[in-house]
Amino acid sequence: MVHGFPDNCRIYEDVATRLSAAGRRVIAFDFMGFGASDKPEGFRYDFDQHLGDLTDVVDDLGPIEVIPVGHDAGGPAAINYALANKSRVASLVLFNSYYANSPLLAFPDFIELCCNPKTRLLAIAMMTDPKQAAYLFKFQQEAIRAHLTPAMRMRFDTILQPIIEQNFAASPSALPAMLAMTGNAYENLAANDLRLPALGSFNKPVKLIWGSWDRYLSLAVAKDIGSHFPNATLTALEAEHWPQFDQPDQVVQAMLAP
Repeated sequence: MVHGFPDNCRIYEDVATRLSAAGRRVIAFDFMGFGASDKPEGFRYDFDQHLGDLTDVVDDLGPIEVIPVGHDAGGPAAINYALANKSRVASLVLFNSYYANSPLLAFPDFIELCCNPKTRLLAIAMMTDPKQAAYLFKFQQEAIRAHLTPAMRMRFDTILQPIIEQNFAASPSALPAMLAMTGNAYENLAANDLRLPALGSFNKPVKLIWGSWDRYLSLAVAKDIGSHFPNATLTALEAEHWPQFDQPDQVVQAMLAP
């Protein structure tokens, strides 16, 4: 299970316990620069490195078949690993993620600010100023919280947000990795544009399990991704950007469905 940014592998805690109780072995890890992983100064954080991290983790597990699970910016690594290792991949699962350029794709506002070359210097200046960074995070959080039920909002505030905040409050911080990854995002989209035809050759099951309230990585984005795979199914849930957090029981049910 691979995470995106600005979070870490703890976004999978709820589904991991449920899948484990159902007899599945679950491996969730932090990409270099995030969560509890090392954060070496001057390290080259990019999407090729994400794919390399995932490859190294799977190789360490031995000659077994795996199901890559990708969320958000972890989606490209999960998809590209599956394309490059078809004999080792049983199926593929994606939660609210993206892959290549599409007129339907919209990054969250503060992520787009960091990705876009026209605003990147401004984004770096704001993200490296604690007060400005706090403003940006609060702005983006409120755009997501607005759609949540009261119970979901409570969990968002008391569990999910502390996970994200700790990612950046820790020393060393995940901020250098996030800024580097967002700076590599457009280049990664262009590289994946060239790989789109290869998705048609991946004939294993692909399950897209989507929070339908996500206005950025929306259901339209999910349908667009699914259209490139010959054996894709889409499950839409009443959830926001983190369906595995908002609706863990329904997510696990969809993951385990034949």
